[in-house]
Amino acid sequence: MKHQRINIPKIDISGVDRNAFPKTLLEEFYHAYNTYGFGYIVNHGIEKDLIDQVFQVSKTFHSLPLSEKMKVALDDNHRGYIAINTSTDVNSKLAEVKKPNQSASFMMMREDKAQIADVYLSGPNQWPEIAGFRETLEKYTLQMTSLGKKLMRLALMSVGLEDLSILNSFETPTIWLRLLHYPPIPKSSPNDLYGSAPHTDFGCLTILTQDDIGGLQVQTKNGDWIDVPKVEGSFVVNVGDMLNRLTNGILRSTPHRVINKSGKERFSCPFFFDPHVNTNIQPLKGTGKPKFPPINFSEFLQGELKASYEKHKEL
Repeated sequence: MKHQRINIPKIDISGVDRNAFPKTLLEEFYHAYNTYGFGYIVNHGIEKDLIDQVFQVSKTFHSLPLSEKMKVALDDNHRGYIAINTSTDVNSKLAEVKKPNQSASFMMMREDKAQIADVYLSGPNQWPEIAGFRETLEKYTLQMTSLGKKLMRLALMSVGLEDLSILNSFETPTIWLRLLHYPPIPKSSPNDLYGSAPHTDFGCLTILTQDDIGGLQVQTKNGDWIDVPKVEGSFVVNVGDMLNRLTNGILRSTPHRVINKSGKERFSCPFFFDPHVNTNIQPLKGTGKPKFPPINFSEFLQGELKASYEKHKEL
């Protein structure tokens, strides 16, 4: 498969509220996510200073000694530090993945005071002893949750849906903020050693901010891999498997990967916005004859995490 330069669309969402979207915006969103499954979202309302603070606390965390990071090692509820070489995309339908992803990360999710009965992955977060770390991430995820709700409504309206009651499942959403660190991979390394192996995201929406190192690539419908570099002031937003199912395949869940052969460290901060874990996912009314059977999001997540993470294989 060849590699070429194509620019994914840029979508301006300024001046819209959560309930009304201009027709042109709906058309732009539909085109981007039916064709590519990816887009740059600009004028999103999240302040640059806050995004910069998230990157700063991420870099501070990842610069800690391993022994300090392991004090908040990933727990049963998928919160905490994910060390390098402990996650492998073995469920990838896109490549035969045998080598672990060459990245480390810190994961936070919705802050629950305690585990909630019959709610998979509920519970409190783990927090390292870094000044301002928790406060920065909680402020960021609050604003990103609001943005996620707006983008979900925009996504569903872009495919012409009138019944938007599924949005009730996002009032207490499943959220994930992942602070990723990719060390440089030697240019001589094998082709199947990835920062992040080819995969599709399993949720609804991914809202990514990344540094200017590069390395993110997206696969087009004809199999080409295209670069998705940083565009100042934007988020890279993509559709995941659950939103693909909800829209009956209309909005694409697109394969992507990260290969960092820049010789430099790469940092990125994806925010994943998903429905409550107990939501049943099936093609919504108005999207045509169902192409997907109903699935329970919680059951789906358990399968994905057990396959991909050493920690969950132990459970």
